[in-house]
Amino acid sequence: MKLLQTGIEGLFVVETDLISDDRGAFSRLFCERELESVLKGRKIVQINRSLTIAPGTVRGMHYQHSPHAETKLIRCIKGRIWDVAIDLREGSSTLLQWHAEELSPQNARMLVVPEGCAHGFQVLDSDSEMLYLHTNFYTPEAEGGVLYNDSKLAISWPLPVTSLSDRDKQYSPIPQDFSGIKV
Repeated sequence: MKLLQTGIEGLFVVETDLISDDRGAFSRLFCERELESVLKGRKIVQINRSLTIAPGTVRGMHYQHSPHAETKLIRCIKGRIWDVAIDLREGSSTLLQWHAEELSPQNARMLVVPEGCAHGFQVLDSDSEMLYLHTNFYTPEAEGGVLYNDSKLAISWPLPVTSLSDRDKQYSPIPQDFSGIKV
């Protein structure tokens, strides 16, 4: 596994070796020892899978407030997605900046999203599946979110947005005086 630092502190792209032959392919999805520098002693406590049927669907942008903040390790295990993280951390030099990566089984990449960053994605292929590893348990009362099309962020979604949950439509635009969330 190779860790690539993005322009946002603590947000990493992990390149995984994909070993292929005439029988198929193999890749290591997680290795605590190789990811210790990004996990910083945190343990994976929850693993989730999602399936999204229609291309253009956006899910996100979600995060959890402290003390339930979590680091997420995100992989696409079928199809392709445009995976996005937004820095919401108070005091961060990259506050409200975002980074996106295309994730697919073919490129064998994973995004490590640190605590205090919102996360979401757009599905690029039908029936795309994702695997999420979390360092904290999902806590509904600690959940927060950011509007996917907030003009302060100007996220470049590769496809027209075709579907969005009612919950994700309800997020308010980021206030002018937003100074970040405590992590």
